[in-house]
Amino acid sequence: GLDAAALWLQQTGSSFELVLDQQRQLYKTLGLGSSYSKVMGFDCLLRYSEYGVLNRGYPDVPPRLMEDIYQMGGDFLLDEEGNVILSHPSQTPLDRLSVDHILRATDSVAL
Repeated sequence: GLDAAALWLQQTGSSFELVLDQQRQLYKTLGLGSSYSKVMGFDCLLRYSEYGVLNRGYPDVPPRLMEDIYQMGGDFLLDEEGNVILSHPSQTPLDRLSVDHILRATDSVAL
């Protein structure tokens, strides 16, 4: 909700426009969902365990703001008219595109 969005903006310092999809309509349209087995899979749990060893902290999110910790994410890029020019729904929480891949997708868009 709004509290979680405000916290995310504060913690990240993001200057991008933030769109809230509280009914998850866009979330579903983009092919996203939730998966206990993917979020809690061995590879993810191993990565999470490495955070402690590397002294890498987890995001500081109050439990009351964690509505669905099993949500799957992805990488999406839209042009100024709202057309999707890059769509990558993650198959696991670790399945994310590289910044280079995302930037290459902008080559097809007239800036």
